[in-house]
Amino acid sequence: MHDIAVIEDPAAAEASLDPIRARLLAELAEPGSATMLATRVGLARQKVNYHLRALEQHGLIELVEERRKGNVTERVMRATAASYVISPTALSAVRPNPDQSPDRLSARWLLAVAARLVQDVGTLITGADRARKRVATFAVDAEVRFASAADRAAFAEELAATVTALVGRYHDESASGGRDHRVVIALHPSVPADSGSAAPAG
Repeated sequence: MHDIAVIEDPAAAEASLDPIRARLLAELAEPGSATMLATRVGLARQKVNYHLRALEQHGLIELVEERRKGNVTERVMRATAASYVISPTALSAVRPNPDQSPDRLSARWLLAVAARLVQDVGTLITGADRARKRVATFAVDAEVRFASAADRAAFAEELAATVTALVGRYHDESASGGRDHRVVIALHPSVPADSGSAAPAG
């Protein structure tokens, strides 16, 4: 089981967003059968089996083992990942395009950049899994408290200048064997972990 999996297929995304199937996915972080799950979620075993078949069809759960009980074969299933992220690829017709109206001070442009990050890294993970390789990535996740809006603006300007200088130092357009990498740095107000509401502006 992977820690996290990327859903790129629209039908798989639809299956994962169904409330009952999402609950079954959560329950299947540990292996279970339709009979076991029916008791936990309060549904008939036949109904659970129906949803399990849909999840299996889209690769969201997998068979762990089969147990013979009398004349019945019980299938024990498990989620293919502990958690899932739906890639913007699943909504290809309406996915954000950060190349349109780039504005480094726009929250919506930041969201478009983040969506592209999910899409690109998801594609890399999918390809790496098929090739049984790892993806070379690096990330920094930090939190900073500014005393004032002026400090925040000064920080953003200094960060931009530092990154621009660093990129200029290492970028080699003439490197025939080189490989392009994308650098994404974001700055936004923190949102409390227990809150789904937006952080206050300012």
